[in-house]
Amino acid sequence: MDIRTIIAGCGAVGTEGSLDTDIRAVTDDSRKVTGGTMFVAVKGFAADGHDYIRAAIDKGASAIVYEDEAARQAAGQVQDNVTWIRTESSRHALAVIASNFYGNPSGKLTLVGITGTNGKTTTVTLLYHLFRSLGYECGLLSTIANYVGTRCSEAVNTTSDPLTINSLMADMVEAGCQYCFMEVSSIGIEQERVAGLRFKAGIFSNLTHDHLDYHKTFAEYLRCKKLFFDNLPSDAVAITNIDDKNGRVMVQNTKAEVVTYSCKSIADHTCRIIEESFDGMQLSIDGKECWTSLIGQHNAYNILAIYTTAVCLGAGEEETLIGISKLKSAPGRLETIRGPRYISAVIDYAHTPDAMENVLRTLREIAPERELTCLFGCGGDRDKTKRPEMAAVAQKMADRIIVTSDNSRTEKTEDIMEDIKAGMDIKGRARSLFIADRKEAIRTALMTAPDGATVLLAGKGHETYQIIGREKRHFDEKEIVTEIFREMEAADM
Repeated sequence: MDIRTIIAGCGAVGTEGSLDTDIRAVTDDSRKVTGGTMFVAVKGFAADGHDYIRAAIDKGASAIVYEDEAARQAAGQVQDNVTWIRTESSRHALAVIASNFYGNPSGKLTLVGITGTNGKTTTVTLLYHLFRSLGYECGLLSTIANYVGTRCSEAVNTTSDPLTINSLMADMVEAGCQYCFMEVSSIGIEQERVAGLRFKAGIFSNLTHDHLDYHKTFAEYLRCKKLFFDNLPSDAVAITNIDDKNGRVMVQNTKAEVVTYSCKSIADHTCRIIEESFDGMQLSIDGKECWTSLIGQHNAYNILAIYTTAVCLGAGEEETLIGISKLKSAPGRLETIRGPRYISAVIDYAHTPDAMENVLRTLREIAPERELTCLFGCGGDRDKTKRPEMAAVAQKMADRIIVTSDNSRTEKTEDIMEDIKAGMDIKGRARSLFIADRKEAIRTALMTAPDGATVLLAGKGHETYQIIGREKRHFDEKEIVTEIFREMEAADM
């Protein structure tokens, strides 16, 4: 593909050299450069791609996209066959270039994005399964995994880099997919990973405390989320949860058609819980009853978002409700494993104060007579301000608390636990255990639980690893719980 076609609309403010050169690859990683590659020098947080321009040229780069003129001059005298493209923002340019290079695949799909603090993974995963059940080929880009039809690949970030996104979408188009459902994170929005994508629908779930280590203030976090809706085209639909206080704020400047949903007030689409148990919920959606195996008020919102999206995209109301009744929860979202002595271990990804409160409230409402244990930790090298807030939630909602490790990364688990402890008062600490080893913490929680207890294991969810230091270790809570329950059953025999 020639350079002129690849850089169309990328914000180029100047070029030098031939625009007819054939480009065979695009990358922002100088280590991946080979002959015929376009290298995009992006200013990152750990490194600046401009520092690697010379290395990219030495490895055969045919074109360099950059924004820093001084860095270009620092690269020294270079070959005449290198084309230079200067842009106002290399990061924005990379997203547009990636889309152009892969043939603008998002425009050949019905692309649906969801943003918000909680519920993104569940909603996109269930939309993927719902539309497959309705007879469509679909793609999925989520925290848990990426799917091209039924082919699965591992997901590294909630929102991947632009080259990965567009490469996967191009594969979806080739595979005959008609829909793509993707999570859109605030960091992905701020870093312009979704620039150049053509969304047909955007969904707002909710906005609570998270990622303040990156955004620094809640106002900035909100601004980044809102940008997604500000940038939706006029032929798209913006679907928003108006029960969240920021639901209307998100869409106040959008050019898209606005559709609202609510579980508490008047909206375009509404839902209420009729009946609930550990086995599922009976819902009334727009006055029509529907059964779902998911549980909790937060999942009522997720189901309503799914229903609203499907109807907005032209699916029939009845077939959508029937499809919803057959859906299973996303992995690691309120997954229940029943053990001996009627003990239930519930595994959930909840890693924010709001998400953990939602899950604990759900478990309390379903089984108010059961003792409720909350086991959780907090990730290292991440937002420290939410640690005491999560402790306060656990203290308010649970009978017993066990504080342990999560992905401690380069922080000491003991230091993280001290930050968590700061959110408890004397009474809260008195009914808490602090066990750094997460497997031992789980063993203690289950083996010391009274008959009929509910034990929430929060924070890991679908993850099958722990990151300690810079090492990624296998750690699958479903495996661990099953192993401990077998030991308990053997001991009871």
